[in-house]
Amino acid sequence: MTRLSTAFAIARDEHRAALVAFVTAGDPSSQATPAILDALVAGGADVIELGMPFTDPMADGPAIQSANIRSLAAGTTTADILQIATDFRARHPDVPLVLMGYANPMLRRGPAWFANAARAAGVDGVICVDLPPEEDDALGPELRAAGIAPIRLATPTTDAARLPQVLEGASGFVYYVSVAGITGLQQAAQSSIEEAVARLKASTDLPIAVGFGVRTPEQAAAIARVADGVVVGSAIVELVAQHGADAPAAVTAYIQTLSAAIRAARKEPA
Repeated sequence: MTRLSTAFAIARDEHRAALVAFVTAGDPSSQATPAILDALVAGGADVIELGMPFTDPMADGPAIQSANIRSLAAGTTTADILQIATDFRARHPDVPLVLMGYANPMLRRGPAWFANAARAAGVDGVICVDLPPEEDDALGPELRAAGIAPIRLATPTTDAARLPQVLEGASGFVYYVSVAGITGLQQAAQSSIEEAVARLKASTDLPIAVGFGVRTPEQAAAIARVADGVVVGSAIVELVAQHGADAPAAVTAYIQTLSAAIRAARKEPA
């Protein structure tokens, strides 16, 4: 069992979905990020996604784009991110940590270097947004060799012909991007999410986590009734933008509302 599989198994045994929470590393600074990560854990997040800032985050909406800009302006480097991950692992030995970002920062020193550095930092999974499964050989073999889960993205446009390729070599969980667009601006209809989760579950035993556009406890609860995980990012990043280094208290309080809603979701009538 890996930390990721254990986290989803615990959630399943507790008859709930797992809460997956995203923040951008280095926003508002590398020094402030550890306390924000601790706030996510304190609030009840089961899996942490740590965003690697990039100059051209094409899949991200205004909130995360701005967080990338703030982080890079503060001088955040890949070395800083790996140190944040290393220190997080020391404080939270059992909480899964996933790096999420774009190929350029991950590959500039070579895939083997990145995979080995991530392993040494205690990273459990990697989501590379702009590396499609057709280009798995650019990073996937090195991640798998290092014991790190290559987490794949499925979208509303992932049809039956392409889905097997998306799932081939994937591990950890499948991240279902519920809208065709950028993060944070819209949410998919619940009926389309339910149909997509059912379709994915028919094709894989990996947990299905649903994200993009999830902001309120009510939205999180609705997804939690059908999915194995609920991913929340932009709303957390906006709290960090609002409060800066003082964000941890607000982040913990917000995550607690999401966690409570998710835990109650399957106890309520659908």
